[in-house]
Amino acid sequence: MIHSYIALGLQTACHAVNSLGPEEARPAILRNIARIGTQISGAKKFLGSDLKLVVLPEYSVTSFPWGEDAKTWQAKAAFAMDGPEYDAFAKIAQTENIYLAGNHYERDPLFPALYFQASTIFAPNGNTLLRYRRLISMFAPSPFDVWEAYLDAYGMDGVFPVADTEIGRLAAIASEEILYPEIARAHVARGAEVLVHSTSEVSSPEATPKSITRRARAVENMAYVVAANSGGIHGIDIPASSTDGGSEIVDYKGHLLARTGGGETINANGAINIAALRAYRRRPGMGNLLSRHPMDLWAQSYTGQIGAERSGLGDGTAAPARDHYVARQARIIEKLDKAGLI
Repeated sequence: MIHSYIALGLQTACHAVNSLGPEEARPAILRNIARIGTQISGAKKFLGSDLKLVVLPEYSVTSFPWGEDAKTWQAKAAFAMDGPEYDAFAKIAQTENIYLAGNHYERDPLFPALYFQASTIFAPNGNTLLRYRRLISMFAPSPFDVWEAYLDAYGMDGVFPVADTEIGRLAAIASEEILYPEIARAHVARGAEVLVHSTSEVSSPEATPKSITRRARAVENMAYVVAANSGGIHGIDIPASSTDGGSEIVDYKGHLLARTGGGETINANGAINIAALRAYRRRPGMGNLLSRHPMDLWAQSYTGQIGAERSGLGDGTAAPARDHYVARQARIIEKLDKAGLI
């Protein structure tokens, strides 16, 4: 085990492919990946050889669907699980001898009509250590939309994967999922110590919902959170600095180790001390929240409650229209209203 090392939330600009056709988008994506590789190489030279973990922002080399239907976005920006885009990221991890975490759209041959938003971690040998598919999304399919078929294929450990590595046990959280405590807790219940958070979010000098909850997730789970936000987004019809700044590292006590301002930067870097975290988790006392957490109590409390619809896309053989997601949310709000819960 490496007891202590440097982690980096690389705040890099996103160059969107929304205005491009599939034939133009694919080479542009590979150029975006190569550009990130150059930035990581520079970061390694600047920060030193003990830089072992680099986290990239959400959808860092494509941007997000801006009105494109599922078929169009899949053709333009969703990676094959064994495709050239992932090969390029794996090569960067290998060349720089780092663990490389990122978030991208991808296709799965088991669900050919859909795409998922996936967080991945590549090892220094280029192997894919972890693939986590985002579970809560407003306008994109998730494993919960095809739940029975997804569990048959991947099981619960595939829903909440944790990678046991020499730099600690790693897990991923995507974007706004940091707002949901259950996502982080499900990973930590499987042993996670470092939560990598790829995000693309509004930043502010004031506390934001995501910055608040990153610190909360760190405290309640006694875990590090390494978050990378975009350093601006270009090539799409929103102002470039709409998602810019605030990449940060939070330790297992909720202390902010580093936080950036706007623009492309490597300033969100800090020391991850896995040995200290493990000692803290083994220390009796009021501060040991994990040992005091009544997991079974919450499981019983949630049973039968109204929530998001499971398996709304059946077996995933048909791509949903965008209005499917709006109608689904409206149904849940109506149920909560009728039950007097909102």
